[in-house]
Amino acid sequence: MFKKIANALRKTKQKVAGAIKSVIPIGKKLTNEDIELLEEILIGADIGVDTTTEIIDELTDKLKSGELTGKDSIEILERHLLEVLGEPQPIKLIRKPHIILVVGVNGTGKTTTIGKLAKKFADDGKKVLLVAGDTFRAAAREQLDIWAKRVGADIIIGADSADPASVVFDSIKRALAKNYDVVIADTAGRLHTKKNLMEELKKIARVADKALSGAPHDTFLVLDATTGQNGLVQAEIFHRAIPLTGIILAKLDGTAKGGIAVAIKRKLGVPILAVGIGEKVDDLENFVPEEYIKAIIEIRGNDIS
Repeated sequence: MFKKIANALRKTKQKVAGAIKSVIPIGKKLTNEDIELLEEILIGADIGVDTTTEIIDELTDKLKSGELTGKDSIEILERHLLEVLGEPQPIKLIRKPHIILVVGVNGTGKTTTIGKLAKKFADDGKKVLLVAGDTFRAAAREQLDIWAKRVGADIIIGADSADPASVVFDSIKRALAKNYDVVIADTAGRLHTKKNLMEELKKIARVADKALSGAPHDTFLVLDATTGQNGLVQAEIFHRAIPLTGIILAKLDGTAKGGIAVAIKRKLGVPILAVGIGEKVDDLENFVPEEYIKAIIEIRGNDIS
C-alpha cells in the first residue's frame, strides 16, 4: 500500500523532497538563508501558512541557540506534520444501515469515489445501496448505475428533476426494510458559492434524519487535490453548511501540491479519511499520515547530517 501511495505522490515528492535535498545537502549546517528557502518550498506545496510558520519558527529558534543540522530539520518537519494530521482514522460503519452522504463541487471525482467506496464495502461482505441523488444530471445517474453494476451494489435512481431529499428519504426506508448495511448517497455537484444549492444540502440532511434518526451518520466531502488552496476554501464553505465528518482527496496522483491535506486538517479539524490514487476500481486507499509524510519527504537521517 505504501508503494501505491508513494507513486501517487510522486509529483509532490519531486517538488518537496527534491527541493529539500537541494536546500539541505549532505554535510551542511543550515543557515538563515536555507530556512527561508525551506519556507518557500513548504508554502509552494500548499502545506499551509500556519503550519509552515510554526516549523520555520522552531527551526529559526534552534539555529539561534546553536547549530542546526539537516537531520534536526527533517525531524522537526516530520513531527509538525504528524502533529497536525494525527492518527489514521479509517472509515467505520457504526450502525445498520449506516448512511453516508457524499458532497462536492462538479468535476471533483465524486461519483467515481462513491463507486470505489462501494467496492471496498462490498469486498468486506457488506450489502451496499447506492443512491443517485443527482436528479438534475442524467449522466451522473448513468455513471453511478455503471459503478453499481461493476461493484455488485444495488442502486436507487431518482427521476429527472425529482426532489433529491425525497429520493434519499425513500432510499433510507428501503435500506431499513431490506436489511442493507450501508447506504451511499450521491448529491448534485454544486458550486460552493451558490447559497440555494447549499441550502438544498441542508434539506437533504434534515430529511435523512427524519427517515432514520441520526442520519446521515457521515458526510464526506470529495475534494480534487489538484485544486490546491481553492479546495480549502470549498471545504470551509461546505463544512459551514453541513458538518463534515471526513474528507476524501481525489486525484492525488495528479498534483504537485499534495501538502493540501495538511492545510485542510489544520484549518477545519476534519480528518482526511482516504485518498484517490488512480483510475482503477481499487485505487482508493485509507489515509495513513505517517505513510503520507514519508512519501512526500522521503529523506532519512542517514541521507543528510
